[in-house]
Amino acid sequence: MWIIYIILVILLLVLTILPKIQHSHWIFRVPEFAKIQVTFLIFFTFLLGFIIDSKEYIWYYQGFLLALFVHHSHILIRYTRLYPVKKHKQRYKSSGKLHFISANVYQFNKEYDRFCKLIEKYSPDFFLTMESNSDWEKAMTPLEKEYPYQHKVTLENTYGMHFYSRIEIKEARTHYFVADDIPSIEIHMKTSDGFSFVFFGVHPPPPSPTEEETSKERDGDLLSTAKRVKDIKKPVIVVGDFNNVAWSRSSILFRKTSHLIDPRVGHSFVSTFHARYRLLRFPIDLMFHSEDIFIKQLKTLENFGSDHLPVYCEFFIDHHNDEQEELIETATSEEKAEAEIMIEEGKQEDGNREAIVTEE
Repeated sequence: MWIIYIILVILLLVLTILPKIQHSHWIFRVPEFAKIQVTFLIFFTFLLGFIIDSKEYIWYYQGFLLALFVHHSHILIRYTRLYPVKKHKQRYKSSGKLHFISANVYQFNKEYDRFCKLIEKYSPDFFLTMESNSDWEKAMTPLEKEYPYQHKVTLENTYGMHFYSRIEIKEARTHYFVADDIPSIEIHMKTSDGFSFVFFGVHPPPPSPTEEETSKERDGDLLSTAKRVKDIKKPVIVVGDFNNVAWSRSSILFRKTSHLIDPRVGHSFVSTFHARYRLLRFPIDLMFHSEDIFIKQLKTLENFGSDHLPVYCEFFIDHHNDEQEELIETATSEEKAEAEIMIEEGKQEDGNREAIVTEE
């Protein structure tokens, strides 16, 4: 039991230190995804220390674990209801309630009907799919009658995107910020009650042993989006499979560069991946919004066969309510320079992806 305890203490120390090292290799970036699980494991190991045979220095180890727990909890508590945030009421000057669904459908998931029924059940005003290829596009054709406005980026490399809306699309663009096979979309819309806003859908590649060796393309793509967002004077929402967590360095730079707000603060983690393994589920499908967008509800929905849970959001727009201004953080000159370096590194990185990806 003592050996297991020591091994766990060393492992937890390594998993805490690795993300602190600002290196783009996946070995350093992947552990930050598991901060929630690491925190629970620290607590479990701390309890284990009380039941093993007493050893010399045990209380030094226990004190060390307690310090680790406090360190991780200090970061994570921001994404729980224990963290105080203001509640905002909808006023007569605001837009009507709007709601959308964002879903990484998993390109090789063949349960198209389950997804279409999910859309019919929740009836969002608009929805975004990621990893949607030509098969998914064909399967979603019956939904086009209900969602007459569309923007489609059909790819077979697991980075396709489809956007469907009841709200009129005034302008739609596809960006390839760091690579010509990694799209993000920019959709300008106007509601029936006269409120204009912009929706961004993103899905950069993840750093992992099976995909990209580094996080350079991911970080470069996200920060390029952030720069684009900062120049837009309308209400903005950025949604998608970020393949990142809200507490990572690049996510913090994204938030500060874009001048957007993270709605999970004071709410919940909204963990989405992996859909089948609750204990190994990470919050990597993120969302950020401008100060004149107010979130009423943000949650995951039921699994439809993908490896990601879909995200449901209900919001309204209010140009006259400035209560969220205090939540905006801006980047320092050093952080702006750091973001520019990340963008250039992302553009220079060669992802070497296949144009057509097959399930193996």
